[in-house]
Amino acid sequence: MPQYRISEVAELLGVSDDTVRRWVTSNRLPATRDSAGRQVVDGEALARFARKQTAADDTGRTSARNRLAGIVTDVAVDGLMARVDLAAGRFRLVSLMTREAAEELGLRPGVLATAVVKATTVVITTGQEHG
Repeated sequence: MPQYRISEVAELLGVSDDTVRRWVTSNRLPATRDSAGRQVVDGEALARFARKQTAADDTGRTSARNRLAGIVTDVAVDGLMARVDLAAGRFRLVSLMTREAAEELGLRPGVLATAVVKATTVVITTGQEHG
């Protein structure tokens, strides 16, 4: 099983290194030391922790379970359509919607919003593509 350094855990979970260290110190996230003496987190333990941190909202109001909170960075309106860019952590999400929907939601740069994603196809890759 892979092991992840504190900085890698922080990047993967979208938090600071200090936050990860606090989780380790408070025993919320188990860590050990590697051969170089650095704190590392076992991949399975990290997966369990991440699953708890990202538990789905079971309100039953929607079948979409993928929610990414962020800030609107751009709204481009052209005729009846609008393109809304959202920064969720270091990730950019783009949504195409009607101009009317964007206006009703009050979407403009600086507004906090949540992208709710329901997709029949999600491509997942392995390796260093995430960095």
